[in-house]
Amino acid sequence: MNILIAGVGGQGSLLASRILGSYYLSQGSMVKVSEVHGMSQRGGSVVTYVRAGERVDSPLVPQGEADLLIGLERLEALRWAPHTKPGGLVVVNTRKILPMPVITGSEAYPEGVEESIEAAGRRVVAIDALSLAQQAGDVRAVNVVMLGVVAKLLGGDRAGWEAAIAACVKPGFLELNLQAFLLGYGYECGHGHGDGYSSAPEGQGGGDPVVLE
Repeated sequence: MNILIAGVGGQGSLLASRILGSYYLSQGSMVKVSEVHGMSQRGGSVVTYVRAGERVDSPLVPQGEADLLIGLERLEALRWAPHTKPGGLVVVNTRKILPMPVITGSEAYPEGVEESIEAAGRRVVAIDALSLAQQAGDVRAVNVVMLGVVAKLLGGDRAGWEAAIAACVKPGFLELNLQAFLLGYGYECGHGHGDGYSSAPEGQGGGDPVVLE
């Protein structure tokens, strides 16, 4: 299994990758994790690779070979979608985090992100993970909400996923993160445009964009 987690600094992509790695290790797979980023501080693009299987030689996923892309932010999902294989699965958080060029007005935030990814031959599941993280009690739990969605889509042992979270999260934050995971796990993805696309209507589930200061 080749997985990419794409987002911006402060969204917890590294924690998500550690949870994924812990889960696949518990299932008997060899696992390698690698983080690559331009600016890991708040707002900088961050991508993490997770590779799991009987044998894994390199921690990096070659372009066009990822089975799954977890897009913690819409624009980052669009940016990294070409790294997935044709027919690969892209799980997208529908909330926008506006980068500086958009804030200053020098560039426009692209519209129709999910549709563009799907038009390129990928399966898309879109979810307002921020709203579910708020229900769990902390907006920073978006990453674990997304893992809950992924766990449900991929199947496997739910208890194993919960054990992986317990192994990677500090005890004081465990209950919060388990709640976030369960909210994502229980989310009904449904189907919309084509095969596997699901999203709230424009102006509803997508919510207001987040502006980075």
